[in-house]
Amino acid sequence: MRAPIIAAMLALAGCAASSEMQASQQAEARNDLAAALGDRVPGAPRDCINISDSDGPQIIDDRTILYKPVGRTLWRNDLGSSCPGLRPYTTLIVEVHGSQLCRNDRFRVLDPGSSIPGAYCMFGRFTPYEKAK
Repeated sequence: MRAPIIAAMLALAGCAASSEMQASQQAEARNDLAAALGDRVPGAPRDCINISDSDGPQIIDDRTILYKPVGRTLWRNDLGSSCPGLRPYTTLIVEVHGSQLCRNDRFRVLDPGSSIPGAYCMFGRFTPYEKAK
């Protein structure tokens, strides 16, 4: 009779630890985003950006990607839905058509040390962030 009760208590403890870890990861993602954006001001979202205007992606969380600026503009992409496996330090395999990266272009996520990419995900709109004048 005690074994099921102990198992239930252990399962609840595992859930609590998991939710605490998830809350910690979300807080860290918010801090990373705030640090990256700094005092930058958002502009009107766009459907496409030139690839040459960016120095590559910084993954914030499973819905947010920043493209670091070569010039003044930092680009924030908020995906339409979460992308499984998208997290900091994963690699994006992006399908690029031409010289622009656009909303609804597809990409896949590759975990470090893995050779099999995850499911396809799609970019959302790109919001420019520029330093206040």
